[in-house]
Amino acid sequence: MQKYLLFLVAVLFLNSCSTGLKSLQQGNYFEAILKAANRLSNDPDNRKASQVVRDGYPMAVAYYQEEIDRALTSNDPFKWKRTLEIMQTVNRISDEIRRIPAARQLVPSPKMYTSEMNDVQNRAAQEFYDAGMDALSRKTRETAKQAYFHFQNADGLVRGFKDAQQKMLQAKELATLKVVVEQIPVNGKFEYSAQFFYDNVFQMLNERFQERDFVHFYSPEEAEKSRLKYPDMVLQMGFYDFFIDRPQHFEEERELNRQIEEKYQVKVSKDSTVTRTRMIQKRGKIKILTDQVASGGLLELKAVEFQSKKIVFTDKIPGEFMWQNKYGIFVGDKEVLDKELSAILNNKMVMPPASQDMFVLFTKPIFSQLTSKLTNYFRQYN
Repeated sequence: MQKYLLFLVAVLFLNSCSTGLKSLQQGNYFEAILKAANRLSNDPDNRKASQVVRDGYPMAVAYYQEEIDRALTSNDPFKWKRTLEIMQTVNRISDEIRRIPAARQLVPSPKMYTSEMNDVQNRAAQEFYDAGMDALSRKTRETAKQAYFHFQNADGLVRGFKDAQQKMLQAKELATLKVVVEQIPVNGKFEYSAQFFYDNVFQMLNERFQERDFVHFYSPEEAEKSRLKYPDMVLQMGFYDFFIDRPQHFEEERELNRQIEEKYQVKVSKDSTVTRTRMIQKRGKIKILTDQVASGGLLELKAVEFQSKKIVFTDKIPGEFMWQNKYGIFVGDKEVLDKELSAILNNKMVMPPASQDMFVLFTKPIFSQLTSKLTNYFRQYN
């Protein structure tokens, strides 16, 4: 077993120290030379790794130059981006060779793109900028989103490139779905306040969809403050058919019996006693009193396009909540009580929650369903 483990460790070590020859044969120059150089850093005299670096590096440089030529003569709108990526690949390979003395001896003058890089980066940034301007000119939300990322890429390549950052803001504004979340009415026999529920929903939406996203939610007050006259969508919610049943009272009596083990002392001689055990019967009677109040209702959900008044999303979420309190009266031996019954006896009779509190409790299971539905719906706009 020990020999097998040593063999396995040796195999894993050899695999981790690949010479890169297989990758070279497959035409994966980048991986081949990096593997070989890494092997030479640990084993400078390795023959296969030396062969990969010595023979593979000129082949890699020639291959990547051909790829640059192909890219620059193509109609690819991002040919300079592709050229930049190839140059960065060559520089990465050359950096690795320069770092490792054994590899440097095999390739004394590795090729580095330095003076060309600045010009290529600017040209690649210009490509992204032009693509952003073209997408922005189409004036749709989806193309504005594309424009945003094009301008972001341009600024990422060359910090402060032209007015890319201002164009990003412009594209973000056009690409972002602006949704006004209306206050929630409660239709029913009584008037209840759903402000707490509205505040939780509004907070949840702004946590799920933040500044970096392409959906922004406004309260009516925020929309007015921002002078948002024409939102894209209005989110409407309303509670319907909310009810609170009359309190119900139930009583249940139980006879409790339990055998328990008892230890006792028996004198077996003048100076000696032994401990023995016996089973004895314990009894008791408990009356369990249960008070219940049921409540239920429905939340209707609509997402409406502001301009066309078209309903684009609708759903109904039913909910219910049962308030319950159990308490009890007991006589007898306490040993017959389990944890559940002991907990019931520790309870006291209390009054049911007020109507507004019942409404709050009823909405809690609805909130988790609503969170999932709204998140899934608005995620499509990101």
